[in-house]
Amino acid sequence: MRCAPGQSTEYFGIYFSRPVGRITIKPMNTAKLRLHYSRSVQPLKRATRKTIPLLALLAVTLIAEVRAGAAEAPPPRSRAEVEAVLAQAPRPDATAPLRQLNVLLVAGPKDHGPGEHDYPARQRQWAALLAKAPGVRVSTAFPWPEPEQWEGVDLAVFYLKTRWDAQQLAEIQRFQARGGGVVTIHWAIGCDQDWENHARHFGLSYKAASYRHGATELRLPRPDHPVLLGLPGTMHFVDEPYWPFIGDHSKITVLATSDEKIYQGDDRRRNPGDDTVETVPVFWTYEPPGTDARVFVSIFGHYSWTFDDPFFRLMLLRGMCWAAKETPYRLDQLALEGVKLAGIPSPGGSSTNRTSTPR
Repeated sequence: MRCAPGQSTEYFGIYFSRPVGRITIKPMNTAKLRLHYSRSVQPLKRATRKTIPLLALLAVTLIAEVRAGAAEAPPPRSRAEVEAVLAQAPRPDATAPLRQLNVLLVAGPKDHGPGEHDYPARQRQWAALLAKAPGVRVSTAFPWPEPEQWEGVDLAVFYLKTRWDAQQLAEIQRFQARGGGVVTIHWAIGCDQDWENHARHFGLSYKAASYRHGATELRLPRPDHPVLLGLPGTMHFVDEPYWPFIGDHSKITVLATSDEKIYQGDDRRRNPGDDTVETVPVFWTYEPPGTDARVFVSIFGHYSWTFDDPFFRLMLLRGMCWAAKETPYRLDQLALEGVKLAGIPSPGGSSTNRTSTPR
């Protein structure tokens, strides 16, 4: 998870991450081999005749391990269960004028394998999806907004991996000072430095510590929150929770949680600890003190299939509306747009059904 893999689909790559000593295998074309190493990832320029057989053996071993830990897409939800949730939302007043909602979608370079962390693809998908809603204007930025792109924006949605350096946080502070809404998805909550300052803008911050890919039982401790209206108190997903977080948990409103064996995450696969279980936040809202701004955070969003889950879509769409100070149900009609439902062929094709879990 922590290595920054290359984008080539031509090669089979072995990636080394020196700071944490992790190795990531990318199964591609085994006829060719590329070796990468360094502080992030750089080409290893020499490979002797003696090392190549050893590396090939290592590659075969790790491929088997990756395949054994592959994640499977969850079964699609039924139309009946989704419509039962939608039916509980208040009906919009058809005569009331809609405020134009200006949404900025911010994405960065893809940094994982197929079907994972596909920031550019999700930016394209959601720009088209949101544009189908009346009164919504969508703009995009890659990998970070230019100064003029902030003008007139009501809601900024971040799905990317970035440093969150001082300049970026200053721009977020100015945006929040005028009441702008912010949404972060998955690794967008990850920060590389000054975590306490980062948490002041997003409620909590994540220092790329522990994580787990796979089946997750999501629980809703605040089912009365408008974002969660009608959703089941327990839902099953296949995605990736994070923990622990930095910041004052008392200042956020936790909407959804997962119970995790905190010493047995994927980061501890080779040296697992005891069976201690803690409840970790997966979705939350936050209102930065001294501002009129709102923040909605989703830790889920590792796999592409999650974005096509109608329950995840509802939480994300409603969280976006909540952060923008709109009625949370304004975009509910997009929850079923183009998704695959149980027993019904996908109208636009489906996301990858199987993807290797990165180490």
